[in-house]
Amino acid sequence: MWMEKLWEGVLRVLTPLGPRYLQPTLSQRIYLLWIFRNFQTLPVKVLTPFQLRFIERMSEKQGFAQSSLHGFEDMPVLGTLEQRPSPDSTSASSPRRPNATVTEAVSSFAVDQRS
Repeated sequence: MWMEKLWEGVLRVLTPLGPRYLQPTLSQRIYLLWIFRNFQTLPVKVLTPFQLRFIERMSEKQGFAQSSLHGFEDMPVLGTLEQRPSPDSTSASSPRRPNATVTEAVSSFAVDQRS
């Protein structure tokens, strides 16, 4: 299994549009095997800045491919990278209004503390 991954392995990246795949070079596959040595799936948050740049450069040079178009389902997967939207981007798109009762309770508490 390790030899198959080493010679033919692909990196699966889970995106909101579905899984996308990257075909790394041999040296990139060796490094990806090291990154995914303990876990088959990793969230983006646990990668170091160097590892993030490494994967970004790899995706810029090669581009992502869909599995249905290129037959990646049959190829061994080196690892799966989860790309979830960051909490900052979701809160920025839908700002929350403060609850009036909470605002009143906080303001009355602040008045009590001043006296």
